[in-house]
Amino acid sequence: MNSTSPYALAVQIQTRFDADKSRPEDDHYVFVYTVTLHNAGEIPVQLLKRHWLITDANGGTEEVRGEGVVGEQPWMRPGDDFEYTSGAVLKTDVGTMRGSYQLVADDGTHFEADIPQFTLSIPRTLH
Repeated sequence: MNSTSPYALAVQIQTRFDADKSRPEDDHYVFVYTVTLHNAGEIPVQLLKRHWLITDANGGTEEVRGEGVVGEQPWMRPGDDFEYTSGAVLKTDVGTMRGSYQLVADDGTHFEADIPQFTLSIPRTLH
């Protein structure tokens, strides 16, 4: 039995703190995240838009909407991956991001893929 949806996008995210661009004394914390998208469906798809909710430890939230990702609207065949790197700036040393991608399949079907919440945090050292 095949339980694969014709429309499925798998999302993996890796994050890191960018100490060189951050200024903790000014409450300016820069995080870099690398997203790997995998077309886990049965039909080619194109990513059209993104929507992010970025929340810092003080509860401050920034909403970001836009066309594509890093200036691209990638088209992916079934099994294809697309990877990109971007960044976020927080006023605190920890926060979260979550959101969604809006896509269209080659058959004209529009669908949304959730981006599960992930944490942005500076590395902690044990003493």
